[in-house]
Amino acid sequence: MYCGSCLRDNALASELLRQGHDVTLLPLYTPTRTDEQNVSSEKTFFGGISVYLEQQSAIFRHTPRWLDKLWDSSFALKAASKRSIAVDPDSLGELTISILKGSLGHQRKEISKFIDWLKAEPKPPLGFEVVDMQNSMLIGLAKPIKEATGLPICCTLQGEDLFLDGMREPYHSQALELIHEQTKYVDAFIAVSDYYADFMAGYLGIPRNKIHVVPLGINLTDYETQIAARKPRVSEPFTIGYFARVAPEKGLHLLAEAYRLLRQRDDFPPAKLEAAGYLAPEHKPYLQKVENTLREAGLADEFHYHGAVEREAKLNFFRNVDVLSVPTTYAEAKGLSVIEAMASGVPVVQPRWGSFPEIIERTEGGLICEKNDAASLADAIYSLWKNPELAADLARQGAAGVRRHYGVQQMAERAINVYASLTSAPSI
Repeated sequence: MYCGSCLRDNALASELLRQGHDVTLLPLYTPTRTDEQNVSSEKTFFGGISVYLEQQSAIFRHTPRWLDKLWDSSFALKAASKRSIAVDPDSLGELTISILKGSLGHQRKEISKFIDWLKAEPKPPLGFEVVDMQNSMLIGLAKPIKEATGLPICCTLQGEDLFLDGMREPYHSQALELIHEQTKYVDAFIAVSDYYADFMAGYLGIPRNKIHVVPLGINLTDYETQIAARKPRVSEPFTIGYFARVAPEKGLHLLAEAYRLLRQRDDFPPAKLEAAGYLAPEHKPYLQKVENTLREAGLADEFHYHGAVEREAKLNFFRNVDVLSVPTTYAEAKGLSVIEAMASGVPVVQPRWGSFPEIIERTEGGLICEKNDAASLADAIYSLWKNPELAADLARQGAAGVRRHYGVQQMAERAINVYASLTSAPSI
């Protein structure tokens, strides 16, 4: 699927490369998927097949590396990743704990391969000066990397609490304990929002002054034409958009209920509810339930699910909605699609928690509703339909606000300053 964290990391690496920095973006488990040019390495470490086999059988923990190449090849990993695989924290507890144990886990052979590769790379300035791990679920690598190379270690925090909280006991408590124990091997943490920096400081027991905030940034190049292509709403149906994974925690059911409440109002006209995003096999019944709810309300013809869309289709999706909402049922750390929508000139309505209040406060591009409250969500959307001037003001402010605060250049500059604080490199 398109992963928000991978999209963020690829955008950051792309911009750092554009600015002339030496960056190697390494996929772990499977090749990454992005909707922009993918700048990640062809080589994938911790191949998903090897990690699984080593977890299931001691035999594969001792197979020679030449044999591992059979299932670590790009062909094998791409073939395996074409299948829709459920990433279920409830069933991946043992594997998660093993990875967090680092060199003491079942995947120690994979760590050895990775360390050998790192050591073989040229030394700075041609080689590596900082290692930045994508999230705290990989923190088991911090100690072996530091001991083997002496490199400073960063760890980016970008929403992994949702997975950790989905783990059943005793794995949940074990995971938090293992992560906390290994924070001492990390020189700096990067959080993607102010909210998440404050939250993860308490959640993982990290000193707050060790966490630096580097807000999300998106490549705005092809968003400029979005603004020019948008037309003022006249007689078309008022269109409400949802762009995120189709999963209970992302709140499509809340938006569908808000839509039903809106359509019950005497003065609210026929409209459309458009949704797009990855649908995992285990969440197909969830989508069916949402569709059934709308069908029972006589609104089935007004709802359309577009599936997982490529970049051009995504931009076209934003171009054709009047308001966007992703009313998550949890405190979201990132809010990438909300930023993308505002960059396209679309006002947003988001719940009052997670990163959403700070994003909307900075950009002035939307309204805040109460969390897990379909009626409050419906009222906010109604106010935008009722007052086109307000919607237009929010759209204009949001587009400008994203360009001031959430461009990829700003993200890269802030990341460089964090990396430079750990090395002898100059900051910006």
